[in-house]
Amino acid sequence: MDTLEAIRTRRSIRKFEGRAVPRELLERILRAAMSAPSAMDEQSWRFVVVADAGLLRRVAEFHPGAEAAKQCAAGILVCHDPSLEKLAGYWVQDLSAATQNILLAAHALGLGACWIGAHPVATFEGGFKDLLGLPEGHVPVAFVALGYPAEVIPARDTYLADRVKWLG
Repeated sequence: MDTLEAIRTRRSIRKFEGRAVPRELLERILRAAMSAPSAMDEQSWRFVVVADAGLLRRVAEFHPGAEAAKQCAAGILVCHDPSLEKLAGYWVQDLSAATQNILLAAHALGLGACWIGAHPVATFEGGFKDLLGLPEGHVPVAFVALGYPAEVIPARDTYLADRVKWLG
């Protein structure tokens, strides 16, 4: 699958088969995440890979938008580590780019994925911090539920010409 097709056909998958995702695929996805651009190459990200079914189910206890976590095979929590920050404030963009790379890599590898937001909602951030025992100061930005898809969502053209202003 080429890059443009991956971007155009990726969809949020919320229903998964029961199969485990091999560690090798998860590492490939993490390599893609860490290939994202970041301001001044600060790479202030940290990742927590969760493959424990009990922990995954508990995500939905504090996050109403995380039903996908109940049946996914694994999840990746994308966090900001302020001790690695070089340029104040750009970490949200950097970690969002890393999260998008996770989604695209998962899709290209035949997996389904769903971005579940954490930052800036304090109860979601706190839920992840408590559940996964994050170090002091780390900020959970996004959780991506991953697994083999048990649903197919057709691609659609989402281009909106009225949201583009052309100059020159």
